[in-house]
Amino acid sequence: MDRIVGIETEYGCLVSDEGLHASSELWPAKVKNYLFRKAAAGTIDLHYRDYEEPPGNGGFLLNGGRLYLDMGHIEYASPECLNLRDLVMYDLAGDELLQTALAGLGGTGRVSFIKNNVDHHTGATFGCHENYLMRREAQFTPPVLGTLLTFLATRQIFTGAGRVGQANPLAFDFEPPRPEARIDFQLSQRADHIVNDIYQWVQFNRAIINARDEPLADYRKFRRLHLLIGDSNMSPFATALKIGTTACVLTLLEDGRLPKNLILNDAVQSTRNISRDASHRWLVELENGKSIGALDVQWQFHELAQKHLRFRTAETDWLLENWSFALEALEKNHESLIGGVDWITKKWLLDTFIESEGVEWDDPWLQSIDLEYHNIDPARGLFFGVNPGKRIGDWNNSVRQPEAMRQPPSNTRAAGRARAVAHFQNHDKPYVINWDSIAYDSRDFLVMGDPFETYSGEVSKFLSIKRAPQPPEET
Repeated sequence: MDRIVGIETEYGCLVSDEGLHASSELWPAKVKNYLFRKAAAGTIDLHYRDYEEPPGNGGFLLNGGRLYLDMGHIEYASPECLNLRDLVMYDLAGDELLQTALAGLGGTGRVSFIKNNVDHHTGATFGCHENYLMRREAQFTPPVLGTLLTFLATRQIFTGAGRVGQANPLAFDFEPPRPEARIDFQLSQRADHIVNDIYQWVQFNRAIINARDEPLADYRKFRRLHLLIGDSNMSPFATALKIGTTACVLTLLEDGRLPKNLILNDAVQSTRNISRDASHRWLVELENGKSIGALDVQWQFHELAQKHLRFRTAETDWLLENWSFALEALEKNHESLIGGVDWITKKWLLDTFIESEGVEWDDPWLQSIDLEYHNIDPARGLFFGVNPGKRIGDWNNSVRQPEAMRQPPSNTRAAGRARAVAHFQNHDKPYVINWDSIAYDSRDFLVMGDPFETYSGEVSKFLSIKRAPQPPEET
């Protein structure tokens, strides 16, 4: 992949036992406190990070990532990763941390964390945000952005997590939604909740691309592409396709090799249309008036990636091969993607249940199955009961590495940050830890502006400096 990438995941919480103080907001706080105070998985923040993030709201982890409370739910941000396998492995580490905490608190089996994007009952949504480091000089002209939006709108054919039913969120100008025909099942959980193509503020206008310029690195060299469109994937194979294909397309973008004349007339509407198209033709309208299928769009991006990126690394070759495998299977054999593409896997489970129980698509049981597919507990989550083919199964098993909960990637800035986290666990001096810096005793700062550097030596030297005690404050 050769690109710094990270994923932020927001988890829903389901409490099924009234005797456990059945509050879906209490348990995320209990789990957060357990991880930092009992399990010593990281160091808690001692300072305000934002007006909504007071001291103690979260902190950085020994694996270099971050865990905190966001409006009542847990959010886990993976450490910076430089290769695809690490990215998937550290994304899964968030699931493992939460399950470990539930076990330590005695909540396993009665409290569940759900890695999905919609709450059928309250209408709440949970995000899965992708972060890609890019060169500052990358040209985001209107044609470039339009072509990137085309890729992002159409990639859901293999990255979508699937959902039962539909939502009709109010648009940003609060126009009431028009009546729509009933949708039984669609590809993406996020599609119905995306109301703009590019916008700056996340909470007020959920867009495909979040436009804020916050690189969390040297702004002269880097920018960070922040994507809101992606679903949370239960299949590690799907996560690899989602991140890997997007990283390839961003390399094509930086190299000036994106396809020509492939801009959608309306990226937001196309996203929704593809998601809801039960015929799987997935036709979209281009800006030039022509129509094209989402599969054909993806093949065009794959052809260019194959032409210009093949043989760069073994990991890129793996990605290109499995990208084409997925596209061919979407054309000819959906069943070969069971366990690998989430919407196909979930639809197969739902179809099987409908046939065996004789129920209809509007039966509430189906929403429960939809939810339970995303339960991260291997003993309860429906995804874990699926047996995929060897190609997919081998990958899914290979990236589940428990050590990722406490060990950082060795080849990015996360390594130095993790060293600081471990140090501050054993010292009572005030500290501040950020993605791009650490501070000791609120006086000395070490800036870590290059995510490709580990900073391990610099951090060790910084922490070993003997500092004179601070003078007492005047009264």
